[in-house]
Amino acid sequence: MDVHGPKMTRRQLLRSAGVGAAGLTLAGAAGELVTGALASSHGNRPPQAPVWHSRPDLRIPSLTVTRSEAGASTDPIFIAPYNAPNAQAGAVIADNRGEPIWENPLAGKVTTNFRVQSYRASPVLTWWEGDIELGHGVGEYVIADASYQTIRRVQAARGLRGDLHEFVITPRDTALLTSYVVRDADLSSVGGSRKGTIQDAIFQEIDLASGELLLEWHSLEHIPLQESYSPVSADWDFFHINSVDLDGDGNLLVSARSTHTIYKLDKAGRILWRLGGKSSDFDMGAGSDFAWQHDARRQPDGTLTVFDNGATPAVEKLSRGLILDVDERAMTAALLRQYTHPGILAGSQGSVQLLANGNVFVGWGEVPRVSEFDHSRHIVFDALLGKQYECYRAFRLPWQGRPAQAPAIAVLATGRELTAYASWNGATNVHSWRLLAGGGPDALNPISSTRARGFESALRSASAGPYFAVLALDGWGRTIGQSSVVTAA
Repeated sequence: MDVHGPKMTRRQLLRSAGVGAAGLTLAGAAGELVTGALASSHGNRPPQAPVWHSRPDLRIPSLTVTRSEAGASTDPIFIAPYNAPNAQAGAVIADNRGEPIWENPLAGKVTTNFRVQSYRASPVLTWWEGDIELGHGVGEYVIADASYQTIRRVQAARGLRGDLHEFVITPRDTALLTSYVVRDADLSSVGGSRKGTIQDAIFQEIDLASGELLLEWHSLEHIPLQESYSPVSADWDFFHINSVDLDGDGNLLVSARSTHTIYKLDKAGRILWRLGGKSSDFDMGAGSDFAWQHDARRQPDGTLTVFDNGATPAVEKLSRGLILDVDERAMTAALLRQYTHPGILAGSQGSVQLLANGNVFVGWGEVPRVSEFDHSRHIVFDALLGKQYECYRAFRLPWQGRPAQAPAIAVLATGRELTAYASWNGATNVHSWRLLAGGGPDALNPISSTRARGFESALRSASAGPYFAVLALDGWGRTIGQSSVVTAA
């Protein structure tokens, strides 16, 4: 796996400064992460890095849409592509045509889990950023407002380091986050060394207003080693926590990839039940089992969604987005619906989201693709990420952005013609652009206009300028932003 920043050994990374590092997955018998192996095996040509005249610094490929049908959601798509060699990585918001709305490349860092959440009763963007070594993350969490300005950086408590797998802001403005430490352990009871080492998967709940640590839960204090399906190794990732969220009753749901289990915990961290795995408390109906899973969530209708990787090692032919009926009285689990994509078996990462229109949106993790399914499991939207990229989770969510940064403009001469290129990274309500030109920076007049088209729009100029600027207009024709004044290149 491509590593950003100085290389460290796995032991150094996980032991240094109480590092919390979880690893995206165990994608092989020895816990290696499969990277990019499936990226070219699912048809269609992945997008290449764009060239924006007005923003040449933004070079993350957005999406190549291969299917878009009536009935698909119109909400923006949130992805955080990473891991492509010698390419930009970072957060991306894209529209239904695959055009970027906002890009936030981070040099030397990886971004994951990019989405919209609610903080202090307002919609915000959140993500994890940091370094990855052998699939394990060391970093912090970012909260940004609708102008894309960072309003908060959140760290794990008690000297731990924030892991990439989870960051949930709860309705009570607390944060659920994950972390890892490596501990010495006697692993002889599971066939390992008496002087072995093991990863203790941890999650914390932190009050965002005060920073107070409300709960800290350690897998080694609650989970017998025998529950793990992962082969014993140095720095054994026996549990591998990859999602934590509130259940509908205020208790907690925890997904552990290495035990093939979803755990329900009470508010003090005591285990109430296990779903799946070697010690399931539920009678698992046909097709309801899962393996090496990610992203377990309770839905408003009471169902449970989970991304069933089915690998690695492979125990299924296809990865599945699952909707389960989990009856906590009868202690039964039944498969209601499953969503698959021809040929996709994602050995790592992945997400499932129920949309407001009743559809289901699936991010395929290490396979660079996102798909939307209708109720009949028909694919109504399908898109490719850039070549060799991966994306931990993907979302479709409502969002209105008004950047603090001004619109961008570039004016290029082509023969006797001048063309102005206009963009506004992150703006969601630009309807049209108006080009201004004049003999001085304070003597500009309107000379042309065009409807906004994707991330960047072109405007032809009949004026020699030599000074130019653009105005961004909303659907009512009101000016909502103005670029700086430039001269032709």
